[in-house]
Amino acid sequence: MGEVRIVAGRWGRRRLKAPKGLTVRPTPERAREAWMSMLGPELAGATVVDLFAGSGALGLEALSRGAAHATFVERSRRAIQCIRENIQALGAGDAAEVIERDVFSYLNGLGADAFDIAVADPPYGRGLAGRLLERYMQVPFARLLSIEHEPGEPLNSPAIARERRYGDTVITFIAAADMEEEGR
Repeated sequence: MGEVRIVAGRWGRRRLKAPKGLTVRPTPERAREAWMSMLGPELAGATVVDLFAGSGALGLEALSRGAAHATFVERSRRAIQCIRENIQALGAGDAAEVIERDVFSYLNGLGADAFDIAVADPPYGRGLAGRLLERYMQVPFARLLSIEHEPGEPLNSPAIARERRYGDTVITFIAAADMEEEGR
């Protein structure tokens, strides 16, 4: 297993385990720092869902910065084991739930506003970021969705989406309230 660390908050600089291999690609620290800083005050007391959770670094970073609860959705058993070990190492068990399931299967059971914030880092090159955004446009399962994807990946994002690029990483943000204002 590789390692990644929490950038800031109550667990800042604590190391996390990350499963090795091509299927898990932890978000680079610089991009994660910028991502969480953009979410900033939205994290205080928020319920967060970490989709395609991998090591759980995004959800754990959100908890470290003040989120009240994080749900981690991942289908890889190796990654699930890693997430559970990271949660235990940080003592975050009371604020975390781990769901071993396909993300889209999990989302099919959610209604609008099931979470305050959704963070997602789907595997690159499979069209999953675009598919996730399409699902969100149909049923906004969180007040705010942010998705990491590779540059040039076609998302079909609405004009209200904001994008930030960090090297080979792009993070797209979209808020349910902005979609309502646009009449979607």
